[in-house]
Amino acid sequence: MAEATMEIDVDALPSKSNKGKTPSVAADKGARSGPWVEKYRPQSLADVAAHRDIVDTIDRLTNENKLPHLLLYGPPGTGKTSTILALARKLYGGQYKNMILELNASDDRGIDVVRQQIQDFAGAMSLSFGAKFSVKLVLLDEADAMTKDAQFALRRVIEKHTKSTRFALICNHVNKIIPALQSRCTRFRFAPLDAAHIKERLQYVVTAEGLDVDESGFAALVRLSNGDMRKALNILQSTQMAFQHVTEEAVYLCTGNPMPKDIEQIAYWLLNEPFIASFRFISDIKMRKGLALVDIIREVTLFVFKIQMPSDIRIKLINDLADIEYRLSFGCNDKLQLGALISTFTDARCAIVAAAN
Repeated sequence: MAEATMEIDVDALPSKSNKGKTPSVAADKGARSGPWVEKYRPQSLADVAAHRDIVDTIDRLTNENKLPHLLLYGPPGTGKTSTILALARKLYGGQYKNMILELNASDDRGIDVVRQQIQDFAGAMSLSFGAKFSVKLVLLDEADAMTKDAQFALRRVIEKHTKSTRFALICNHVNKIIPALQSRCTRFRFAPLDAAHIKERLQYVVTAEGLDVDESGFAALVRLSNGDMRKALNILQSTQMAFQHVTEEAVYLCTGNPMPKDIEQIAYWLLNEPFIASFRFISDIKMRKGLALVDIIREVTLFVFKIQMPSDIRIKLINDLADIEYRLSFGCNDKLQLGALISTFTDARCAIVAAAN
């Protein structure tokens, strides 16, 4: 007599980590505790926070079935990858994972990968799987990390398989892409996001998560993000984990950046106090608040632009501050560089007094 067998779905069994929890509760908790950068990534072209002119152009080219090879470049966190993934979802619907080949900087993308993996994908017969757009898509994220040999090999692959495949290259530094590849793609530059677009997206996330964020907290998030939406969301998520009420002080404490009032105080010491007193005061505030000298110099450099002084003195001061920051990036002694910072401002003070007289 044949034995009756029953297949058991292992994934359906409750694991030890989920003991006592229903699958829906565990899944919901996982979704809420995940990174907000992925949770709130735009799912359609209409959801992309900014760069409407670029997004509308790509959307129009797609609707007219004239999509070219794309080269998207710009600083991190400005929506390059999100735009391409949203485009893929529009083109292929639920089958977009079968129709695109995505290679990131973590993958091996040397000349062998271009000659084998990319060429095999581009040269294979295109099966649309019910998608509206039958042409395949190759997405090369962080393309500026590819070797020159791989880029030269990719040049020929793009030419050979244009009829069946579109290539989308994403990079931060377009000058690291060889001119032969740049000329074969339509280039779009993604500039850092405007403060209004970042704040609008942050308000959407705050409303969705039910957070308590005041106006000073929003201003601090926008200022510290420097046009990087990914950075803004990461700072917001980490701050709300540590503080129930997200304020300006909470954001600065969570990120370790010096607060504007501390920078004003440090600038006052640099411009008014003697060398020994300034050195002691700044060393003390660094120890008490855990500030890094390189962060202080970057903020003080921005503060210099707000001070009234002769242009030649301002130019020399900014040059000296740039040299100090450069030396700090190589791991030079903090105390020596703090002394250099104070002496630079002492020279500037003497020059301002001499110019006034």
